[in-house]
Amino acid sequence: MLRILITASLLLAALSAVAAQPAAPASDPDRIRRGRYVALIGGCNDCHTKGFAPSGGKVPESQWLTGSDLGFSGAWGTTYPGNLRTKIGAMDLPTWKAYARALTTRPPMPYWALNEMSEADLEALWAFVHSLGASGDAAPAALPPGQEPSGPAVRFPMPPPESGGKH
Repeated sequence: MLRILITASLLLAALSAVAAQPAAPASDPDRIRRGRYVALIGGCNDCHTKGFAPSGGKVPESQWLTGSDLGFSGAWGTTYPGNLRTKIGAMDLPTWKAYARALTTRPPMPYWALNEMSEADLEALWAFVHSLGASGDAAPAALPPGQEPSGPAVRFPMPPPESGGKH
């Protein structure tokens, strides 16, 4: 029994030492490069950078992740891609990681992909966004179902009613 307690104590001490180690700083160039890559392959810019997808990604990096006034409208209402540079930029790393793990939101944001990112990728994305600095304005507020957006919007059709029969 004493041996188990000593082993458990040593394990807890080792875990505490690892947990107490400071995270790599947001200015780590390797982490920033990895975060840029994660933002690109994760499709973050496709919605959160105005004009990114239609231009084939030819938007200056200085304009990346500042949000968009292009709405995404469907049965849920209309959502607008937020300004990640002000949102994530205002969070410290532990807050960002907790936010990313717990986020649920309306379409078309693939929040489940963010929820499943590795710790290293979340840290890298956070460092990249912080390296860009705050810029841009807040996106328009989401609209409830039935309220028409005043600006441009991608419209998702209503799903067909369930037939109750064979597919």
